[in-house]
Amino acid sequence: MISTIMNATPTMLDHQNTNKRLQDPIWAEVRAQFPILDQQVNGRQLVYLDNAATTQKPKRVIDAISTYYQEYNANIHRGLHSLAERATAAYEDTREAVRAYINAKEAAEVIFTRGTTEGINLVAQAWGRANLNPGDEVLISGMEHHSNIVPWQMICQERGAKLKVIAVTDLGELDMASFYDQITEWTKMVAVVHVSNALGTINPVAEIVQAAKKVGAYTLVDGAQSTAHLEIDVQALDVDFFAFSSHKLYGPTGIGVLYGKRTVLDAMPPYQGGGEMIKEVSFEGTTYNELPYKFEAGTPNIADTVALLEAINFVNELGKPAMHAYEQSLLTYGTEQLNTIDGLRIIGQAANKISVLSFAIDGIHPQDLGILLDTYGIAVRTGHHCTQPLMKRLGLPGTTRASLAIYNTTSEVDLLVTGLRKAVKMLR
Repeated sequence: MISTIMNATPTMLDHQNTNKRLQDPIWAEVRAQFPILDQQVNGRQLVYLDNAATTQKPKRVIDAISTYYQEYNANIHRGLHSLAERATAAYEDTREAVRAYINAKEAAEVIFTRGTTEGINLVAQAWGRANLNPGDEVLISGMEHHSNIVPWQMICQERGAKLKVIAVTDLGELDMASFYDQITEWTKMVAVVHVSNALGTINPVAEIVQAAKKVGAYTLVDGAQSTAHLEIDVQALDVDFFAFSSHKLYGPTGIGVLYGKRTVLDAMPPYQGGGEMIKEVSFEGTTYNELPYKFEAGTPNIADTVALLEAINFVNELGKPAMHAYEQSLLTYGTEQLNTIDGLRIIGQAANKISVLSFAIDGIHPQDLGILLDTYGIAVRTGHHCTQPLMKRLGLPGTTRASLAIYNTTSEVDLLVTGLRKAVKMLR
């Protein structure tokens, strides 16, 4: 079954027929690899539609964590005994797998962090302190997650730089005319989200990176929502920094990646001090370690890093094209079904988006809707999704968000729609 999925084309998965859209059994073997899905919540079969917040983990990822602790738990890099050597090798195997997954030029450009948030903070603090001066500008977008807003606010305030914002259209797309108006010779960093967590919008990051290069600005792409859905090639994109989290990529929480070009990373001071990030220490001064260890102070999250390798293998074996085609078909089906509900508005009508369905229902607060859906065993996300400025721009207190992954089915979309219809009757 896995080989069938790997070899499937978008045409095969779309079935070229709306009446045969998404034959769920094709993905039955995939779904069976996620043990958490086989349970009841509030007396109902769990319908998990909160994948933009975190994806569930296949058993192979869970087993990898257990195997590490049972068979070769040891600290890495500094030990000479056998367990330490095995742990170090497994840890560095994951680094190489990440390098290949995003097509970095070398493994030394892959820095392990706790997640996307820490990666962005690392850049804002380490790069920002070394490069931002009074009068300089940092350009972000109006649909950023708070983790790509607040760090830049902090460093701009500290360094006397100015934070500027690209406008968002009513459809939930970046206003590219606003982007070109905002970017200037004073722009030193352009930091934008690849895919909006609140709307699912896929932004034209390649165009943005190239425009930034023309004015000599550095670039950072927040890939938290894109890395599990889209092909990532940091060399082709020519981005300076790219950050993402394992837990949105079918991997464990507490581990993430910051990619940076070697030339840029070499020029940056360390973010934290301590063990591992040094070559020599004396009371007179310290010599820092080489990349990537210069930015990896202290004992890392070894177990979850090792398990990330299995998540990457899982995605690679399925194949991004087949995964994306299936998710896009779910998105199409879900959009059609949600549009049949009276008073429901899908928020975020971008022409290019991933499988995220954010919506509002007239007269019903998103929080009330989420609580009621949970009583039916349906897990969705409600609120501002850590994008308060975006919600303000759209004139909303928040939305209800159903985000779809490869283990979701049309049957689950139908259960969501049924639950929403019941909720509308009860809450109006």
